[in-house]
Amino acid sequence: MKSALFLICLKVLKIISATAAAAAFLFCILLAVITIMEYRPQQQEPALHGMQEGTHQSEAIDPTQPIDILSWNIGYCALGAPQSFFMDGGSMVRPQHKEAIEKNLRGIIQTLKQNPAHFYFVQEIDQHSHRSYYINQLQAISEALDIPFTYAYNYKAFFVPYPIPPLGKVSGGLGTFSRFVPAESVRIALPVPFSWPVRTVNLKRCMLVSRFPLTSGKQLVTVNLHLEAYDDGAGKIAQTQALLNFIRAEYDAGNYVVAGGDFNQTFPGMLERYPLSSDLWSPGTLEAEILPAGWQFAVDGAVPSCRLTNASYEPALTNAEIRKNWPYYVIDGFILSPNITVQSVKTLDELFRYADHNPVKLRILLNP
Repeated sequence: MKSALFLICLKVLKIISATAAAAAFLFCILLAVITIMEYRPQQQEPALHGMQEGTHQSEAIDPTQPIDILSWNIGYCALGAPQSFFMDGGSMVRPQHKEAIEKNLRGIIQTLKQNPAHFYFVQEIDQHSHRSYYINQLQAISEALDIPFTYAYNYKAFFVPYPIPPLGKVSGGLGTFSRFVPAESVRIALPVPFSWPVRTVNLKRCMLVSRFPLTSGKQLVTVNLHLEAYDDGAGKIAQTQALLNFIRAEYDAGNYVVAGGDFNQTFPGMLERYPLSSDLWSPGTLEAEILPAGWQFAVDGAVPSCRLTNASYEPALTNAEIRKNWPYYVIDGFILSPNITVQSVKTLDELFRYADHNPVKLRILLNP
């Protein structure tokens, strides 16, 4: 009897060992594949371009006229009011149905059309990702607005193996839309705070830099950005410093500079309005002192620009008390060079219906 029991235990151990060995082998294969397929952009490379024929203006921008810029992190159309996100403490990896992505995309396009601007800085636009049901959001927005774009990847992974179920293939990035055609548009890499193997399937942050000629002979340099979110803080600091070094050099060269997007850092003076909770995801903090003399932040704290996605926001749409006490942030805005005057800046209160961020609209005037 003891001998038979011993043989059974030995057989079970062999099965467990074989299973563990097979799992380890498959994991090594996966690690090798995602390492080989890792997205490795150059420090600077041309951005992608897309033009809707017959819609663009090839002439230079008139610097005497106000310029409207709208910035919006659209959360790859998967983080509307009904959705949550696992990295923020929510339960969802992606919406259960493709229709949710399509609904959010329609709402985002409608909102963009209702708020016309000379430039749109849009972050988290997917082209062909499992998390957004492989819908080409870049093409859909460009065609709906009938407007050209430049585009830079900041998240491109053959397969993201986490969580369960996994994110899978990801192909997303930044898009700058404008009827004015840039003289040049480039992707400039930002510091990556992650090491191997996490780096292989993580975001590769960047600046999408476009140069638009002015009738004065100078340039309007736009920087569309989305800085680090889930690092230990060092990544945000390094990326912010790289951004500041770049925009200072452009201003010193005589250009007008607008840098805008999702900084994943709360702006000066906004913590008093929207306090952070140590138990939840917290952004970094931008200090006013980081800007050289004459530079300015352009941000509106009257309405939060981002909500925490630890749960569905749907109850807040009908319950003012829930909405009032939700964790909010002001992490979307702009940095402007000293030769630019702000005429207005406003966070549009879209109640996070279609994305976990609200759009921010800026009107500027270029100083003579």
